[in-house]
Amino acid sequence: MIEKRQFFINGSWVDPQEGCDHPVIDPSTEEPCAVISLGGQADTDAAVAAAKAALPGWMATPVAERIAAVERLIEVYKTRGEDLAQAMSLEMGAPIDMARSQQVGAGTWHLKNFVRAAKGFDFEAPLGDHAPNDRIIHEAVGVAALITPWNWPMNQITLKVGAAAIAGCTMVLKPSEESPLDAIVFAEMMHEAGFPEGVFNLVNGDGAGVGSQLSAHPDVDMVSFTGSTRAGRLISKAAADTLKRVHLELGGKGANLIFADADDKAVKRGVLHMMNNTGQSCNAPSRMLVEASVYDKAVETAAEVAGKVTVGPASEEGRHIGPVVNAVQWGKIQDLIQKGIDEGARLVAGGPGRPEGFNKGFYVRPTVFADVTNDMTIAREEIFGPVLSIMKFDTEEEALAIANDTPYGLTNYVQSQDGARRNRLARQLRSGMVEMNGQGRAAGSPFGGMKMSGNGREGGTWGLTDFLEVKAVSGWATD
Repeated sequence: MIEKRQFFINGSWVDPQEGCDHPVIDPSTEEPCAVISLGGQADTDAAVAAAKAALPGWMATPVAERIAAVERLIEVYKTRGEDLAQAMSLEMGAPIDMARSQQVGAGTWHLKNFVRAAKGFDFEAPLGDHAPNDRIIHEAVGVAALITPWNWPMNQITLKVGAAAIAGCTMVLKPSEESPLDAIVFAEMMHEAGFPEGVFNLVNGDGAGVGSQLSAHPDVDMVSFTGSTRAGRLISKAAADTLKRVHLELGGKGANLIFADADDKAVKRGVLHMMNNTGQSCNAPSRMLVEASVYDKAVETAAEVAGKVTVGPASEEGRHIGPVVNAVQWGKIQDLIQKGIDEGARLVAGGPGRPEGFNKGFYVRPTVFADVTNDMTIAREEIFGPVLSIMKFDTEEEALAIANDTPYGLTNYVQSQDGARRNRLARQLRSGMVEMNGQGRAAGSPFGGMKMSGNGREGGTWGLTDFLEVKAVSGWATD
């Protein structure tokens, strides 16, 4: 049993002041694999005080030195990749090969992109040729509370910490209590990289405890949160009294528009994208909208592809998908699969219950529904599991209307060989991101949504600016 009860505050590992034990459950076995402490108000206050005390010095540190600190972190990160992979595989169920490549790889990707963006960013610049004595200064927002989820732990930690560190913010990280072990490794990495005391602090806790305390804390200037829309609302309300900046990256219900002229691999690509990380991705293409003339073939292909997706323990190597993160998620997914059946969707792959051969572990059968309509529960709610809903459309206008008929607006997808159509839809789809023909967004592209998918952007230059205030100065001495 792993025991990690301490918090990282002001450059040291310290015992909790108000901690209570919390078991971390291995979702592959349903057995406890570690024990951490959930902090209390005194622990939160200590971490915030350390960050506040370190803020003036870190803000005054030249940008080049802050960038150099992140570059050192990247080098340390490379030496701890296997530790991170093993932690994430154990705590949240990512198959070990996927954890090594995707889960760990996301961290270095984001950190390198922040370094590149920062080196080309004007932290101080003239307002314009018309105003030679005016300067625009970008400076740190201040003390940032970083609240991260369990589904892509290192992806989200690096997206927040990398940007905050380069911007000059000091920070308190509260990772999900479901996936704390990788964050503890990350804190060790920050220390090894030589960040000054108090710049980075880690307190484990749950949303109702440390999460709420950080959101309402008068000495926290900003909350950057990734997680559920429900929790995002609560954080916004808790932060309102202090008028702190709130950055939210929330849920999604992505539509994947597949036209008759889509490439031959479009349906397979969409199914495998949906099943990746066991469907536990906010940008998953969970609604597949297919043009009527190719609909039956698409359903057949989707069922065939899903039927070949294998399920297995996270510790085993291979290309299978692992369990979902916990019993609550498993039960929610099972309820929604049953609701899809009850509301008249046609089950063409998977279904309720565990996959064959499993009587323990939070495993879900890769599931595909056809003949879904947009008023069904499975088309409206974010399932956050390996469940795909397929719908039929006749015209581009109908496809657009269905895609936009959702409270979410994170990522949509378009599959078509018609460039004019793709561009037209990209402009009209109400989402923060649109990916077309299987082409991923490039390095430094901003990640984020609109509507109930949140606000703000993470990654690259846009990720930096979310942690920066803009200060306008007149009378600047140019001599």
